Amino acid sequence: MPASEPVRFGRKRALPSCPNPLFLQWLTDLRDEAKEKGLKIQYTYQKAINSLNKYPLPLKNAKEAKILQNFGDGICKILDDKLQRHYRQNGPNASIHSLPKGAPPPGRTYNNNNSSSNSLAPSRKRNDAGDAGKDRGGDGGTKKKKKREYIPQQRSGGYAVLLTLYRQQQIPGSKGYMFKMELQSEAQPLCDKSFSVPDLGSKYTAWSSVSTLIQKNLLIKTHNPARYSLTDEGLALAERLESVEKERRNVPVEVRRGAAAPEDEEEEDAVVDLTASDEESSSSSLAVRSDQSLSERASGETLSSGDAGGLPLPGKTQATMTTSRKPNRDCLLPGTYDVILCVDFIETTGGSHYRKQELVKELQRNGVGFDVRKLNVGDFLWVAREKVAPVPGQLRAPAGRELVLDYIIERKRMDDLCGSIIDGRFREQKFRLKRCGLRRPIYLVEGSSSSAAHLSLPEATLQQAIVNTQVVDGFFVKRVQDVRESAAYLTVMTRYLSKLYQNRTLVCRSRELEGDVPSDEEERGNPSCSLISFAEFNHGAVKNKCQTVREVFARQLMQISGLSGDKAAAILEQYGTPHSLLAAYEKCGSESEKEKLLSCIRYGKLKRNLGPALSRTVYQLYCTPGALT
Repeated sequence: MPASEPVRFGRKRALPSCPNPLFLQWLTDLRDEAKEKGLKIQYTYQKAINSLNKYPLPLKNAKEAKILQNFGDGICKILDDKLQRHYRQNGPNASIHSLPKGAPPPGRTYNNNNSSSNSLAPSRKRNDAGDAGKDRGGDGGTKKKKKREYIPQQRSGGYAVLLTLYRQQQIPGSKGYMFKMELQSEAQPLCDKSFSVPDLGSKYTAWSSVSTLIQKNLLIKTHNPARYSLTDEGLALAERLESVEKERRNVPVEVRRGAAAPEDEEEEDAVVDLTASDEESSSSSLAVRSDQSLSERASGETLSSGDAGGLPLPGKTQATMTTSRKPNRDCLLPGTYDVILCVDFIETTGGSHYRKQELVKELQRNGVGFDVRKLNVGDFLWVAREKVAPVPGQLRAPAGRELVLDYIIERKRMDDLCGSIIDGRFREQKFRLKRCGLRRPIYLVEGSSSSAAHLSLPEATLQQAIVNTQVVDGFFVKRVQDVRESAAYLTVMTRYLSKLYQNRTLVCRSRELEGDVPSDEEERGNPSCSLISFAEFNHGAVKNKCQTVREVFARQLMQISGLSGDKAAAILEQYGTPHSLLAAYEKCGSESEKEKLLSCIRYGKLKRNLGPALSRTVYQLYCTPGALT
């Protein structure tokens, strides 16, 4: 038997070392330096190290490294600067493909599965040793840090939102929530950053902190349009922030700032940062002890009055918290606002572009200050806009509060009036204008009788609809001939309202409380009047918003021929839902009684009966199983 041939083992190729050890060492130093400072760029350097380790060819300069992944202009520029410094120190012919004498040899990068790191990544060994010490439970392990409570920094977006919602809840009869635009407008004076315009070089605004508040279970967002309200945890934190804010206002300026010393700037940081931990070193001066006590109280700790520099305890401030609010927070004083005409953007775009631009030009020619925006109901209205001084360092001035005056205009040309009567928009728009919360609806009818000659409806029908709008619905109707007269009427109304409200204090109210306010306060010369904010008005007038069963029921009833908004509202007062109406039909003893169930319901100002005909129609609609005859 022949001798067996010797076994040939495959040749093991030696793993080549990195052909660019100098670049690898520099990147590792940069990574370790960023890691010590806690910078996230350490991960970018680590990705660049991984790419460089995989590249088998030597690089002549850092620009050639741009072909590798994770090598951008910034890293290449840093490496080029280090390379030029290397040439100046070691000569223009110094090698870059070998390390200087005495330098540690480069190795592979660390990863999660390999605990033995090279000398270029020493931080991993220290972490492993620390983890092992913690696993053993020995004294060598680091003590687990206590999780700190989230407290927003003073004058930040989250700080302003919490305080604004808290102060709004302290108002007697408040609705307990705020809409986005309303919340941004109210919280802007409490914040240094803008809620709508990001700073230069950033895409984030102060409103971005709201997501953090929701994540920390301090804020809750419900409904559509969104309503923002405080949770129990957020209410408790906002209460502490309010007590701290009140104490800061009560502390004299000399006590807060201390004597004029070079370290004043450092001491003021303790006031601004409410998240300062209790373990931070404190100075012996009175200013630092006063400011530090405020920060500790925001964290929920109680201090004696001696430790707080003679400041009152938070428990004493909570009793007088509501009285410490500024008296003009929810009102606009005379001279602090301007009356601005708001024009729906539909009135300036689409359709006959020339005619709509003519309206804008006429308003500009008359010197009327107006603002084009989206109005969910009506075509024109007026707002009292708060005068706000621009903030230094911000591109735009913060948005001032806006309260809607009690005048709203729906503009109708003759052809538009004819079309709206045919498709049913005419009744729906009048119904929405009545429910929008403004007490002075106006119908501006544009066009002469001759312009109705060639329309789908007779001129008498259009004239009757206009008269019914004024007599039955109670709207003020203004007839004009053309666009120029419309612009003239808007100009006169703007000047009239500016004079009417110039000496009035405007108080912000909620739509839910609109029935508690007398509607004739303008005629009585009342020096103050209550108005709703523009944000709440526009959100409440959204046409396709999420509707309640009562609102859908009203829209169903209004589809019946001859059943107007007043009649539907009278039915809703007796039977708020279809279920309650059907339950009432079931209690009736006979068919005739069911048909006459709604006939005696009174509606409108004259309190007329609904009548048997409409009552029978409603009964047939909701109780007939088959098709209606």
